[in-house]
Amino acid sequence: MFERRLYFHVDWLLVVSVLALTAIGLAMIYSSTYDPIRERVGTEFYKQTWAVGLGLVALLVCLSVDYRLLSEYSLVIFGGSVLLLVYVLLFGFVAGGARRWIPLGPVNLQPSEFARIALALVVATYFAENRRGAGQWRDLALGAAFLATLAVLIARQPDLGTAVTLVPIFVGTAYAAGMRPKVLAVLALLAVIAAPIAWFAVLKDYQKSRIETFLDPEQDPRGAGYQQIQARITVGSGGLTGKGYMQGTQGQFKFLPVAHNDFIYSVLAEELGFLGVVVTLGLYLFVILRSLEAARLARDRLGAYLVVGLVSGFSFQVVYNITMSAGLAPVKGLTLPLMSYGGSSIIATMAVFGLVLNVRMRRFTN
Repeated sequence: MFERRLYFHVDWLLVVSVLALTAIGLAMIYSSTYDPIRERVGTEFYKQTWAVGLGLVALLVCLSVDYRLLSEYSLVIFGGSVLLLVYVLLFGFVAGGARRWIPLGPVNLQPSEFARIALALVVATYFAENRRGAGQWRDLALGAAFLATLAVLIARQPDLGTAVTLVPIFVGTAYAAGMRPKVLAVLALLAVIAAPIAWFAVLKDYQKSRIETFLDPEQDPRGAGYQQIQARITVGSGGLTGKGYMQGTQGQFKFLPVAHNDFIYSVLAEELGFLGVVVTLGLYLFVILRSLEAARLARDRLGAYLVVGLVSGFSFQVVYNITMSAGLAPVKGLTLPLMSYGGSSIIATMAVFGLVLNVRMRRFTN
């Protein structure tokens, strides 16, 4: 299953960069959950440390099994993902008005995080086996059926934010598979036309409130607009060099709610300042470009499509989370990959990079 000589082709620069971002995330979670009065760190840090360990196991597993073998079972993996999402809707754990998790002892599994990998794998396989790729409307429509199946199930949890992250995975894969630019333009136009329909027929009241708050957070500064206003203050207060590690007043004194989760970037900006932000964004950019290089070097269409789809989803989530933290996008429940608190998120993201490394190191094999 795994040949020792393949170790020589592992992209260790990408491995080190992914681990560096993960380490920065752990340091920020430690800081944002530390209680200075009780002088102890929150349990979230220890849970995240365990999750990182499991993520490393997931990375090694996804790196070791030939991606072409995984492709042969892509429909089985996709079907398993669908069954898990259906199970969540019927029996899942409810928190904050959403049914998104399956309780597994002391931890909760969020299947939607892993559904992104299943989608990338099955769509890449479909377009790679189709001799026309994604060049015609009917090919796109069949491929989009996989996207629609997962998106509908995830949106019903409700988790519209995660459902939206499936779109760049599909579009990225289809574009790599030959989707014409004018088709992309038509889809974008249809999305614009559908926006008013979604506002009245799809979005729930709290989702509309998030968009209205994004446009004018001052209309409810102590309610719906509180988190967005605090996030802006936190990001802007760091200055050039930041207030110092574990010295951020916004994060340490909990002015920014659940800072260790979706707003971990705000904590980073406050404590490490502009310089810390530049280093972190530079690492993210390197990881994305290095992964796209793996797609360019891939020995077959399947590997290239798979990497492009996975990296498209990762890139979208990074950009959205950072713009959201800076007050440039509506607040959504989207983690900053590799850094935010969340066991399922970190395990699934490290599995993604296991697959990217998998494709790159097998570029010379038959």
